[in-house]
Amino acid sequence: MVTDTGTTPPTGAGLGRRGILAGALAVSATALVGTASAAAATRATTATTASAKARRALAPSDWLSGIGDSTPVRSLTLPGTHNSGARSGGLYVACQGTTIADQLNTGVRFLDIRCRAFENAFPIHHAAYYQNLNFDDVLTACRNFLQAHPSETVLMRVKQEYSSVSDAEFRRIFDTYLDGKGWRSLFRLDSNLPTLGEARGKVVLLADSGGMPGVRYGDGGLFDIQDDYMAEPGAKYPKIAAHFRKAASQPGKQYINFVSTAALLPPRWNSDRLNPQVHTLLDGSEGAGWRGLGIVPLDFPETRGGLVDSLIRHNG
Repeated sequence: MVTDTGTTPPTGAGLGRRGILAGALAVSATALVGTASAAAATRATTATTASAKARRALAPSDWLSGIGDSTPVRSLTLPGTHNSGARSGGLYVACQGTTIADQLNTGVRFLDIRCRAFENAFPIHHAAYYQNLNFDDVLTACRNFLQAHPSETVLMRVKQEYSSVSDAEFRRIFDTYLDGKGWRSLFRLDSNLPTLGEARGKVVLLADSGGMPGVRYGDGGLFDIQDDYMAEPGAKYPKIAAHFRKAASQPGKQYINFVSTAALLPPRWNSDRLNPQVHTLLDGSEGAGWRGLGIVPLDFPETRGGLVDSLIRHNG
């Protein structure tokens, strides 16, 4: 026989079957809610990771296909080349080591095209040096690329180089390419910066000459440009980094951040100093989360493996 000693039972004792079941059900419900929340968080993280991997998996020739049509072009990070056609003329003249076609296929989406007005045509120059390239050649490379990759666009700065004809004469020659040679359908000539959907399959003209159609290059209401081309690399790099920080923190304008410089040394030597620094900044703890850095023109981008890919990753 069990004798009641009057001792207070331990906590939970004597609750009865109904109380025990209720407590068990409450614990189970809490566990289920927690499990569901954790599962939802896991799915969200997995989806984000998958989306990022999908963007990275896109070929450099089609990387804009992973970005929505409604995205303003000014909110993208676009790898570019400075003095894109300048491959000839020696160590102090050449700014690029690859053709226009190769630049586009490896992810470049901004071209800096310097045209001399000469005998009713536009030969491509860097200062006095003819680049064994004409405007038709540049446009043919762009057309062939965009026909093969219609999800893409090319933003093209057109600037007069090594000639001093009037704006009206430069425009007249440009119009012969549009209508006399049939290139009008390749261009987007509107004066506003487009969305990506409006720009796909087109060359968006950034006109760096008065009287030209297209977006007015350098318009302070539209653009914020860092292009201190006479700063030596030690002084240039802080300007580049500061412009990246500004683009990431103050979106709204079309940022352009020239990594190139012509100070003191040949362009290739300067790019050998600057390109690795920029790459390290972009992939480092500060820069990895930056998005919408604008147009980033480079000299010899192919000499720094992964730099163009890193810029592409700074989208989305």
